[in-house]
Amino acid sequence: YSHNCEGKRGSYYLTSPGKMAMSRYARSVGAAVMKAGAEKTSTWFTPHMAAASRAIFERIPLVDITLEVRDARIPISSAYEHMRKFPSSHRIIVLNKMDLAGRYQTKEWIRHFREQNCICYGINAHNKENVKEFLNFLQARVRELKFDKSKFTITVMLVGIPNVGKSALANSLHQIGRISAAGKVEACNCESTACNKVEFHIQIASCPNIYVLDTPGVLHPDSIDIEMGSKLALTGAFQDCLVGECRLAQYLLAILNLSGEHKRWESLISKEDDCLSIEHNAKLSDSVGSNMKKKKIFCTDHTQDFVVQDVRRTLFKTISSFEGNVEEANYLASLIDSQLVALRDAFRVCSESDDDILHSVPTKLLNLYRIGRLGHYILDIVPGSFISHSANKINGYH
Repeated sequence: YSHNCEGKRGSYYLTSPGKMAMSRYARSVGAAVMKAGAEKTSTWFTPHMAAASRAIFERIPLVDITLEVRDARIPISSAYEHMRKFPSSHRIIVLNKMDLAGRYQTKEWIRHFREQNCICYGINAHNKENVKEFLNFLQARVRELKFDKSKFTITVMLVGIPNVGKSALANSLHQIGRISAAGKVEACNCESTACNKVEFHIQIASCPNIYVLDTPGVLHPDSIDIEMGSKLALTGAFQDCLVGECRLAQYLLAILNLSGEHKRWESLISKEDDCLSIEHNAKLSDSVGSNMKKKKIFCTDHTQDFVVQDVRRTLFKTISSFEGNVEEANYLASLIDSQLVALRDAFRVCSESDDDILHSVPTKLLNLYRIGRLGHYILDIVPGSFISHSANKINGYH
């Protein structure tokens, strides 16, 4: 496991007991993923998804360019299985969610893929400037490929596993491309495109016309193992209910407790911020209409700054005051249990039901991680880098 801050490199290595403690949670999540995938009644890989998978596989060799969208936090684990069976000359690996992985580490991955003769680009699909740069890059790539000038349409297909941001990227490309219609039905009569009939495309550029064909996210259960399953589950590649929110939250807390990330939050203990403190917001109850505002602040949005700060503060306090050795499995489990209880107050979960700990708190915690409010964590390590061997062992797979 490696934690990387913006513009610099930071790595945390575990001793053997720490690896064993982490392995306990990673394998628990991975095993739950494998079990869900093996169940015939699972909603993971439905007949509809199987049909979509076959259709995508048939069309990949027919499109002009394929954009394989991956999660920048797991550039290997989020690879699209079908792409391994086709040459990479007309494929671009797009590492989306770069803002969650860290710019420096994403650059390392881009360098790695280019060394493997793969075209790769890091992007944040919600950043307009970043998307604009990528669109320029894509147009330049089209010119480099020197398609037949008689063609008036270039077709680009977006492929990838679920929840890597394909649709978000397609919509952003369309908006940046400044095409007036939200989507167009076009008859593509170009022989090399995937369209042998009228299809729905999103236009993103002209001269030449470039159309993007979005596809469903597909992740076949047979294509993953326990290690990949744990990483895919934590980053949200499929529904949390297949694994269980509590199990995922325990895995996340194990990573956080062993990473040293909490040390960055030490200043929150001594820092007084009247605008974000609980006491300040409690005073709102004395003003007109304050009850409605207070209810809205405390109950509806756990991503607000003052809630996030309290979550970070709670995590720092529980880790720094813990007297046991967190690199030992039993102690780590005890710490995680106490954190899930303590976070109930930080998240303003008012009910005293046990379901609050088993569902509400884990769900909110996972959400903060997935939007980057608890730091940047990358779960796949660049092969051959000086940290890869030690970092990968945190999950206990080496």
